[in-house]
Amino acid sequence: MLAILYSFRRCPYAMRARYALVKLGTQVELREVVLKNKPEALLNLGGRSTVPQLLVGAQRFPESMDIMFWAIEHAKDQTMAEQLWPAQAQQQAKIRAWIGFNDHCFKPWLDRYKYADRHPEFPESYYRQKGERFLQRLETRLAHSPYLLGAQMTLADMAVFPFIRQFAGVNSQWFETSPYPHLKRWLTAFLQSDDFKTVMLKYPAWEEGQTPIYFPEPSQE
Repeated sequence: MLAILYSFRRCPYAMRARYALVKLGTQVELREVVLKNKPEALLNLGGRSTVPQLLVGAQRFPESMDIMFWAIEHAKDQTMAEQLWPAQAQQQAKIRAWIGFNDHCFKPWLDRYKYADRHPEFPESYYRQKGERFLQRLETRLAHSPYLLGAQMTLADMAVFPFIRQFAGVNSQWFETSPYPHLKRWLTAFLQSDDFKTVMLKYPAWEEGQTPIYFPEPSQE
């Protein structure tokens, strides 16, 4: 029996989990969730009912990074798994550092920038400038290599790009003219990839008893 992934198409956390599954050729049963009308099967799990969540038998993975590491362990493409999560401890520490800065330092400013009307104590430009500190770090690093750790993509790139995509989408005109050419090149490569097109395929909201949806589909592995 395949693992079950509860997901929401536009959520950046779910997006990076699905990207890992696609890149590694690890198939799951996909259950697309409408956040305003979560299915009872998800709510009945108890605890957090956020997405993404992965169920593997009785085991539950409620965090996107847990799902990505599970995909690494169960990868159909072991060569890709070793590339995305190198064996060297120093490389792993760098990956965790990029992801940690994204999730804990950048994401709060991204949320305020995206929903600036909910935080009227400062103008939108203030939150954007705070978020730009991370963009500047990324730009500096990507000026020297195609990806964050060098010549090849790792989990760091895969885990961060959905949030930069979201930041860019708040004011696309501003982002297009922003002074981050290497960051924009890196992001565009992700967004134009066949893998991303697979990740962003639209599926109907899951309902109890429906025919299972397998992701990625066999022809897309």
